[in-house]
Amino acid sequence: MLVSTRKMLKEAKKKGFAIPSVNFVDQITGKAQLEVAEKYGLPLILSYAQAHRAYQSIEEAALLGKFYIEKVKVPVALHLDHGMDIDFIKKAIEAGFTSVMIDASQKGIKKNIEMTKEVADFAHKHNVVVEAEIGHVGTGVNVGQGETDVDDDSIYTTAEEARQMSEQSGIDSLAVSIGTAHGLYKGTPKINFARLKELSEAVKIPLVLHGGSSSGDSNLEKCALNGIAKINIYTDFVVNAYKNLQNNDYDDYFAAKKLLENGIKNTLENYYKVFHTQKI
Repeated sequence: MLVSTRKMLKEAKKKGFAIPSVNFVDQITGKAQLEVAEKYGLPLILSYAQAHRAYQSIEEAALLGKFYIEKVKVPVALHLDHGMDIDFIKKAIEAGFTSVMIDASQKGIKKNIEMTKEVADFAHKHNVVVEAEIGHVGTGVNVGQGETDVDDDSIYTTAEEARQMSEQSGIDSLAVSIGTAHGLYKGTPKINFARLKELSEAVKIPLVLHGGSSSGDSNLEKCALNGIAKINIYTDFVVNAYKNLQNNDYDDYFAAKKLLENGIKNTLENYYKVFHTQKI
């Protein structure tokens, strides 16, 4: 059933677990992810990133997302991930997304708050919740987007900036930077758990972690149990789906499709355990 992230993230924050936010780039990924959520009776955030327009349009993502979400009985939010411009975010809201992220993290704090507040004011009129980002989660090796070896340029979130953003912008959740990066890593990242503790104490709204893929199960488990209510995963899905295809024999399109689906399903099943996700 289609819901917003408001209730599920409040529950996750209150009870000390995290909910996976999983990017879907086509019918195969979205359908497989939702089948796992339904199988275990667990909440899910089905996300579509503005950067993934190369794989499916926002109109296609809205139609596919809502179609499959309406087939399941568990609470699922349809979320716009990393909305980079306000017009695109408004388009997502009008298309039926129940949650949106405005990513103005590379702007100065004043401009970030200004842009975020404009989105929050518009979104709340449509009963849509808003996520923003303070600090900046850098980029490792992206899969399928033509990037090969980009240096991580993460900028840690400070408690004071997080407090300013949460109090002045009207957002519902906040993505923070504590040592992860988008994409793949050459090694396991070092998470600043002391900073996470500061941030958890500084703001009342749920906290979000981006760049969860290949961050290490123990790191992510500790984040989920210590103040992070939503963890974003994308790269691990496409990498593990492809590995499952490579490691098994197949002789036609449908067999290949099933292997891809199983790689996606296994990934989400693992992260549900790592994040200690509970029923809502």
